Amino acid sequence: MTTLFRLACLCLLALAAGCTTAPAARPAARPPLLLVSIDGFRADYLDRGHSPALEALAREGVRGQGLEPAFPSLTFPNHYSLVTGRYPDHHGIVDNAMSVPGLGRFTLGNREAVGDGRWWDEAEPIWVTADRQGLKTATLFWPGSEASIHGHRPDYWLPYDGDMDYDARVDRVLHWLDLPPGQRPAFLTLYFEAVDSAGHYEGPQAAQTNQAIAQVDRALARLVAGLKQRGLYDHLNLIVLADHGMADTPPAQRIFLDDLVDPAHVQVVSTGAIAGIIPAPGHEAEVAAALLRPQPHMQCWRKADIPSRLHYGHNGRVPPLFCLAQVGWLITHNPGTVLHHGKAILGEHGFDNADPRMRALFVAHGPAFRAHARVPVFPNVDVYPLMTHLLGLRPAPNDGRYADVAGMLAPAAR
Repeated sequence: MTTLFRLACLCLLALAAGCTTAPAARPAARPPLLLVSIDGFRADYLDRGHSPALEALAREGVRGQGLEPAFPSLTFPNHYSLVTGRYPDHHGIVDNAMSVPGLGRFTLGNREAVGDGRWWDEAEPIWVTADRQGLKTATLFWPGSEASIHGHRPDYWLPYDGDMDYDARVDRVLHWLDLPPGQRPAFLTLYFEAVDSAGHYEGPQAAQTNQAIAQVDRALARLVAGLKQRGLYDHLNLIVLADHGMADTPPAQRIFLDDLVDPAHVQVVSTGAIAGIIPAPGHEAEVAAALLRPQPHMQCWRKADIPSRLHYGHNGRVPPLFCLAQVGWLITHNPGTVLHHGKAILGEHGFDNADPRMRALFVAHGPAFRAHARVPVFPNVDVYPLMTHLLGLRPAPNDGRYADVAGMLAPAAR
């Protein structure tokens, strides 16, 4: 049978089945990839002795000396950098809080905004990349996964529920892996927030933070046991990482914007380790003069003057004036707004991403990864091209460099 005749037969069969176009070619079958985020797990937390399951994964597989977050070292910007390979300036989630004409107000707690794809569509997350190329995906609480982005969603996803038990989260991922081959996702995510919450409210050195580390580690042990029971432990690629680290922020170390500018003359978009400020019309020069002069424990810039090494300040969502606190200090409004939900913030992130306290966890294990390997600190935008390589996907445009992380893979997987 000639090649042309075979092609003609295939086309006739497709038409008979009601298809008008040939199905998209799927990448060759590869081991599934599970991406786990432990929010706020600073790189050196792994050495505290409270995470035996995670330590075992690190010993057997790849341990990074640290993962450098993108700037600003905040939760939503960095979770989106991890799955797009783009700096926040390029993917559009430039802060945990944003205010944009025509879109409105974005905050972590604004569920309507979080689920609005217009906030997320300046880049393409890996579940969209995978869906375009014929792979199924499942996300458990990854920022961005609640929205339709470029018309795509994960095949399986849940709206964020911070009250969902960690065992139940693990069991949901294992359930997805139990699905029949035609329904089983090739890429999955899993998310835990306890370490970040404890670091904020108790401080990174607190006993409660160590307890949160142990809590998440028990969930990881349950995951590993479930993978072993299914014969997947050595046949699934697992990446466990964090979005950022955490620094101590003693209550006395606060910078009060109200002491510097008239609150009636500014819109303060965000506060914390960073502050984004929009001067009121007619007060631009006054507000800029007040903020741009030398400030103790804080540096402010016009957005165009933010240091280039931060890869930040060119996106239209970055406010015209931008301030960065010295590590350990927080920018806020006045003494009456220092508390968050009635508690002092004793730990924070969002600071200069080059500071070692902002470095995040990175551990990888599976058939594609080298055994007993240690790798130096690398930027988290490199995780996306690493993952698309593992899944056999053509990556979307990104800022990462696969060549910089290829060395962590076994020779046959490079």
